Amino acid sequence: MSQQTHHLHQPGAGAVMTAAQATLHCLTGCVIGELAGLMIGVSLGLAIWQTVMLATALAYVSGFSLGLLPVMRNQNKTFIEAFKLIWLGEAISIGVMEIAMNGADYLVGGMNAGSVLSPAFWIGIAVAIPAGFLAAWPVNWWLIKRDMKKCH
Repeated sequence: MSQQTHHLHQPGAGAVMTAAQATLHCLTGCVIGELAGLMIGVSLGLAIWQTVMLATALAYVSGFSLGLLPVMRNQNKTFIEAFKLIWLGEAISIGVMEIAMNGADYLVGGMNAGSVLSPAFWIGIAVAIPAGFLAAWPVNWWLIKRDMKKCH
């Protein structure tokens, strides 16, 4: 095991910061898909469950894309090779993040906003983003510590 890999999996501050960075990276992908799905769902007047499904699906697509592309580029891996390296950690991290984000947005009422121009819509997003980060950060720490999530 390399010194860098060994350092990342120690229970101290280094692992906590690595998990925070991995969570921010994951959050970026999730927010792109989540926001697109919520904007489409609210704009089309979709039912809450349809909006949640659309936002979650798009969050997985954008989250996996942001996870795969750096691995493919930096490690010279094919799509399949990169997917095999990151799928489990990304799937769990995005899943936890999406549950927290959609739950927070729903509870605040952002999904019930009549329009994406409504303050309620943006308040829902503003509450959902930190909720997703806070829910996924300890999960990512745990995944990294157990070598189930790759940092990219």
